[in-house]
Amino acid sequence: MRLIAIGRSSASTPESELLRRYAARIKPTLSLVEFQDGYGNPAEIKRREALAILSAIKSDEFVIALDAGGAAPDSPELAKLLAKWTEQSKKLAFVIGGAEGLDAAVITRAGAKLSLGKLTWPHMLVRPMLAEQLYRAQMINAGHPYHRAGRP
Repeated sequence: MRLIAIGRSSASTPESELLRRYAARIKPTLSLVEFQDGYGNPAEIKRREALAILSAIKSDEFVIALDAGGAAPDSPELAKLLAKWTEQSKKLAFVIGGAEGLDAAVITRAGAKLSLGKLTWPHMLVRPMLAEQLYRAQMINAGHPYHRAGRP
């Protein structure tokens, strides 16, 4: 499982450490592919970032684009989606765009779109939040008590 993201994180930030912790728990381990943020004209930034992202996507990967217009499931619904996506392809690639969002070419390549809700999140926080939810989804699917759905 891979996470392809725009923006390079510093190895020593709390966000990076949290991502590493959850990425290691996910099976198969979630690996990170990063590309430098773009600068200049927003349309040109999205186009250049799309070229980088699309060049990193392997032909046999099922792509899930993180996009505000995507489905916003709760954790049990995400667990069902993850099981479905894993059935479709053993190789999943989650894609997080830069500050300008994802170019239409990346959205078109994606087999699914996922939203973490209507709030705007810093991109470096989205990474560990997604990793935690993927881990949670795997635990739900395994019947592990990590997710406590009955708690208020």
